[in-house]
Amino acid sequence: MPGQARSSELKINQLVLASASPRRRELLEQLALSLPVKIMPTDTDESTPTHWQPAEIVEQLSLRKARAALHAAGDQAADSLIIGADTIVVMDGMVLGKPQDVEDARRTLTRLQGGLHEVYSGITLLHASSGEPLVRHRMTKVHMKPLDARRIERYVASGEPMDKAGSYGIQGLGATLIEGIDGCYFNVVGMSLTLLSDMLSEYGVESV
Repeated sequence: MPGQARSSELKINQLVLASASPRRRELLEQLALSLPVKIMPTDTDESTPTHWQPAEIVEQLSLRKARAALHAAGDQAADSLIIGADTIVVMDGMVLGKPQDVEDARRTLTRLQGGLHEVYSGITLLHASSGEPLVRHRMTKVHMKPLDARRIERYVASGEPMDKAGSYGIQGLGATLIEGIDGCYFNVVGMSLTLLSDMLSEYGVESV
């Protein structure tokens, strides 16, 4: 586990979100932080060893994304606090990522329907000057309604599943597929706001 950074001696003049996800950008904006936010998508290798557990996967991939953004920004990242995040869906020990195509989305939703699955999101905060990361994760349990093939087909046809881990978006039409959750809702969207807020406070960045 990477070491935990502390804020007292670190200057922070902006946040850098290492993600192209509009959902994560909207979540970050909800914190109404006083610092400006720069969006810096990264094209990182998301392959992981088969023996990694879900928590390790999301933590290490969020760290990988944050480090990629730091490398891409170069000198422009001075005094920046970089935020990396990653989300996966897990059912019966199997990691279900973004669908490769429409048929893959159908298969994933057929597997998830009527059952309980887990959503893991990892967050990394990486200060550009110190290089010391703070890495944590959160898990939420999600119970999906029983779905027949016609309803799955209609949802897939909407296009919403195609860029979502687990082939659904709880913040959109996918909300109608969900029976209930146990844990942080925003974690399922893509980044736990309670966790992110707690982590930012360790750097002296307060939301409320």
